[in-house]
Amino acid sequence: MRKTLLLILSIFLSLGLFAQEANNRKDIKVGLVLSGGGAKGLAHIGALKVIEEAGVKIDYIGGTSMGAIIGALYASGYSADELDSIFRKTNFSLLIQDNLPRSAKTFYEKENSERYAVSLPFDKFKISVPPAYSGGQNIYHVLVRLLYHVKDVKDFNQLPIPFVCLATNVETGEEVILNKGYLPEAIMASGTLPSLFEPAIVDGKVLIDGGVVNNYPIHKVKELGADVIIGIDVQNGLSGREDLLSATEILLQINNFQSAADMQEKSKQTTIYIKPNMEGYSVLDFNHGNAIISLGEAAARKEYTALKELSITQNEESSFMKRISANDSLRINRLVLSGKNTNYTRGYVKGKLRFQLGKKLTFEKLQQGISNLSATGNFQAIRYQLISNGVGEDLVLRLDEKSGKSFLRLGAHYDNLYKSAAILNLTRKNFLAKDDVASFDLILGDNVRYNLQYYIDKGSYWSFGLNSRFNDFEKEIDFDIIRSNYEVPNVGNVNTINLGVQDFTNQAYVQTVWQEEFAFTTGIEHKLLKYSTRTLAELDNLDDNALKESRVDRNGRTLFEKSNFYSAFGQLTFDTYDDKYFPKKGLYFNGDFHFYVFSSDFNENFKEFSVSRAKLGGAFSIFENLAINLETEGGFKLGTSNVTSFDFILGGYGTNLINNFVPFFGYDFLSLPGNSYVKAYGRLDLEVAPKNHILFAANFANVEDDLFRTGEWFTEPTYSGYALGYGLESFLGPVQVLYNWSPDVDKGSFLFSIGYWF
Repeated sequence: MRKTLLLILSIFLSLGLFAQEANNRKDIKVGLVLSGGGAKGLAHIGALKVIEEAGVKIDYIGGTSMGAIIGALYASGYSADELDSIFRKTNFSLLIQDNLPRSAKTFYEKENSERYAVSLPFDKFKISVPPAYSGGQNIYHVLVRLLYHVKDVKDFNQLPIPFVCLATNVETGEEVILNKGYLPEAIMASGTLPSLFEPAIVDGKVLIDGGVVNNYPIHKVKELGADVIIGIDVQNGLSGREDLLSATEILLQINNFQSAADMQEKSKQTTIYIKPNMEGYSVLDFNHGNAIISLGEAAARKEYTALKELSITQNEESSFMKRISANDSLRINRLVLSGKNTNYTRGYVKGKLRFQLGKKLTFEKLQQGISNLSATGNFQAIRYQLISNGVGEDLVLRLDEKSGKSFLRLGAHYDNLYKSAAILNLTRKNFLAKDDVASFDLILGDNVRYNLQYYIDKGSYWSFGLNSRFNDFEKEIDFDIIRSNYEVPNVGNVNTINLGVQDFTNQAYVQTVWQEEFAFTTGIEHKLLKYSTRTLAELDNLDDNALKESRVDRNGRTLFEKSNFYSAFGQLTFDTYDDKYFPKKGLYFNGDFHFYVFSSDFNENFKEFSVSRAKLGGAFSIFENLAINLETEGGFKLGTSNVTSFDFILGGYGTNLINNFVPFFGYDFLSLPGNSYVKAYGRLDLEVAPKNHILFAANFANVEDDLFRTGEWFTEPTYSGYALGYGLESFLGPVQVLYNWSPDVDKGSFLFSIGYWF
């Protein structure tokens, strides 16, 4: 009986101790503090993996900068392994650069982005510097998608794990607590590194990185109710001069003067202090992400015993939620516009977004629409919110116009045709009306040229444009080409002749664009075309009568053509190439039709005629670093007119050759003439290192008069040529050095192209 009473007493005592232990477990609240540090913040993921392994339940999270981003994702329900998978697959270099896909730009914008090396705000004859390297648009897209499942949580205390982050008010220097609002916007503001990203605007405040005032928000986590603090600190001490190689690093060094001193006290207040060794890594070393994650794991492993002991004192309820499944479908049924936008209409915005309200769409489609708006360059970094409204979602889109409307753009180029050239561009937005842009290029060098454009962009509606250009170059060509096309005096034994080409073209057109990939353009055109030479006037054996018959201008140049031509034209373009110069994927089509109805008829041989040409191509990746580009094209003239000035003429290399000059490897510029042609082209592109390309190209063609009428276009190609060389994607634009040759020509030659073509 006595033994029985002792047993019962022991059981009750054990139950009491167990209940007391359970109560103790339940009462302990664990807070997690994640410091900022840019790329070094990836170490947080490795440390979180060990914390989870030890079984520690996190009750509160506070973070700054990269610590805020990772902390918010963890607080929203992602596990450490899920974060590891997400960040290992992320190309941070592409995200930070904010290089919007080429598909996001209209055809007008594509031309502008592929012409200039430098673009600077220019207002009141003063050049300014952009406020930051990037707007952070691509990063924001990623955060909105990853946090879509908690998009309607406005109080961060209501997240699966209560969360707080910090930013800095750049106007006052004060600390700003972000614990309410739209989560992607809040953590983006907290991580806005000065000089790297544009300042964020939240609730009317201009915010930058929270690490400027508080890079380790331990007190904010304690205020949430944490009893025990686990801190992961990825900050470095003060850097030496050899590490201060960028504006961002210098600004962080200045900030670290205070932060380094603060951490001496804050580390003492941290229960379990995890300090990965970040020596040798900078805030931008995202390419070392795997190694940095491993360093975080190694540092946390040293504190594993303490973590395990902490987990034993906690409630045994699992702290990890079910795996988050990505939702790739949403329905936006209302568009809400806000922000400081007075010059761009709602129709303009909807036209750029290019999706219909009330219908299902993917995140990719949404992000493409936002990128279309961003690619215009008319707005500051675009922030948007997705908010449930019962039957779908509101897209709350804040558009703040950029204050600068004028830009100075610069570029340089060298090639074998135009030789050396520098381009000076002045662009003005909202020049005469809303949604418009005016642009003027002055090209100086061996050949002076200009290009004037005015465009009113109405998105998917009919847009309107005006173009005017002057083009000028000279080239030594085979004299037989001139003799076969124009009446020239008998000058005896002359093999080559200097040909000067001057082209003055003016266009008025309307254009409609679909999905930023299809464009249909139609309009009217005036062209003054002048072909001349100085060679004949320099010949001693040319008699005066012959010279008079050949018509000489006041500069002593013999004229072959000097006519004004008037035409109507139509053009259909489809372009999904991911890059104009080194495409790895995408399709391309361009069809052009000109109907010439009137001429001043310098050679007295004009009759109505038309010229049609089309080009079709595709780029495909065979392997990760090997791509092939295949294209075919052709053209023909219709009508009985004897005008030969618009005949096709193949030879040379280039991407912006005017009129019906067609590039063709193996032959010099302006070598193969005819009023019709067919051409096939293929190129292999091996990217041996990032932005470094080994190129091999081959092309084949038939070109002669009435090629399609005679059926010769379908026969074995008469002409062939090949090229082998090197390409580099430089800050000036593409650099290409190619050796080209043809089995039909005795010797090959080098082709050089430096910078964007213009």
